[in-house]
Amino acid sequence: MNVAADRLEPDVPRDDDLFAAEYALGVLDANERIEAQARIARDPAFAALVAAWDARFAAWLLRAQPQAPSAHVWPRVRTSLGWASVGDDTRPGRWNDVRTWRLATALAAAAAIAAISFALLQRPAPPAPPQVVVAPPAPAPTTPARPVTVLERDDGSTGWIASIDPGAAQVHLAPVPVPADAQGRVNELWVIPAGKAPISLGLVSTDKAQTIDVPAAVRDALRVGATLAVTLEPLAGIPHAAPSGPVVAKGGIAQI
Repeated sequence: MNVAADRLEPDVPRDDDLFAAEYALGVLDANERIEAQARIARDPAFAALVAAWDARFAAWLLRAQPQAPSAHVWPRVRTSLGWASVGDDTRPGRWNDVRTWRLATALAAAAAIAAISFALLQRPAPPAPPQVVVAPPAPAPTTPARPVTVLERDDGSTGWIASIDPGAAQVHLAPVPVPADAQGRVNELWVIPAGKAPISLGLVSTDKAQTIDVPAAVRDALRVGATLAVTLEPLAGIPHAAPSGPVVAKGGIAQI
């Protein structure tokens, strides 16, 4: 009987110490014994385990001395075999052979050794390693959202959403895409300070977000109360000195 095979799950690695003990006991099947012999040949550490178990079991085998059975044993043995309890004991046979009893005694010793092997299987499993708690990384600082200015078209729909960054002197624009102008004109952004003439901030896209750098001379115009407007203009000459085409979207700067 392979003690390890009966007690261990198939996917649990075999304990080398137990494997060596089973080999020394002679309880492995043919394939496992070949495996153990191959390990002994190539693995000095495993070979040392086998030698240690051989030394431990030797003391048990030395205790298996020949014992003469009592007078009550023979009748019980004969009865268990279905024979008459009394027979011709002078006739030589298996049960009169002292070698049979020596073998029985050796088997009893092997059973005791198997009990030791079973005890090895009951050893408590090693404690699980301490759980490592990994603290989640600190969230990255977020930049507070800036106020936006919605540039509405004549029908009230959104044309662009603008966010002004006065520190970086930039205007961030996100358009709501529309078809290109049939006449080939482009969109030009203007800032119109209260009571003053429009100032061009350059070409703006109708299909992707963009960032416009504001010239130093125009930065003071980007303040609360001013208006951002988009007009349709010819591509040539941008930035223009003044708008000439229709206003397609506009919105007042309420906060920055």
